[in-house]
Amino acid sequence: MIHRGGRVALVGAGPGDPGLLTVRGRRLLRRAEVVVYDRLVAPALLDLAPRALRIFAGKASGRHALEQDEINRLLVAHARRGRRVVRLKGGDPFVFGRGGEEAAALAAAGIRFEVVPGVSSATAVPAYAGIPVSHRGVASSFAVVTGHECRGAARVDWERLAGAVDTLVILMGLTSLPRIARALAAAGRPPSTPVALIRAGTTPEQATVTGTLADIARRAAAARLEPPVLVVVGDVVALRERLRWFDRRARRRARGPGLSVGGRALAGLEASRR
Repeated sequence: MIHRGGRVALVGAGPGDPGLLTVRGRRLLRRAEVVVYDRLVAPALLDLAPRALRIFAGKASGRHALEQDEINRLLVAHARRGRRVVRLKGGDPFVFGRGGEEAAALAAAGIRFEVVPGVSSATAVPAYAGIPVSHRGVASSFAVVTGHECRGAARVDWERLAGAVDTLVILMGLTSLPRIARALAAAGRPPSTPVALIRAGTTPEQATVTGTLADIARRAAAARLEPPVLVVVGDVVALRERLRWFDRRARRRARGPGLSVGGRALAGLEASRR
């Protein structure tokens, strides 16, 4: 049975820069009556739905405003009341965003829904750091994996991944970074393999630490990075020295009136690797 009243849109908010929201996502937000949003969603995007009821459903490691089952029930309940609901999710709803679980719950309840893909942090954050995940002559393949292994979930097979692709993009991997680096090196990835850690990618607070598999855990600890941090492993990281367009723009702005947070953090973190 399909409920004809309300409907839910699972909208990808992108990786942090509000300018990366899709046109479809913007249109749905302007018409929304309820917005259920994640922790990393840019506040400017909520301003697109000034009359909507806003419900925070953010999650951090070990701290959830709402459990996933509660979020599912919330979406169903508001849709059954005939409301237009936007579930605003960081990145892309179906890339480690648990959007599939929410879609399944809506389908089971007979709620009409749509999925609006978002710009994924898996490719956008490296791009803002000047790192293409693929590059002719350097990397012809890449994989996106999670570094956060939930209880009962299948574990990432780091041994197989170590030699299977040229570039590894690891989401939510900061806490497990020492173990991941050791596992990749033990599986045959050279300890000299370049690694980049990108914090708060695509935002003014973006900052990057680079190193190698052998020393990246130490450099991360020295820089005192905090989530959200995306990890890139592979030779493409070396291209950053020539392609770091976003950092250069932040530094140009920092030389003008008012030093940007991004400029300060970036300069300090990059200096830590020299």
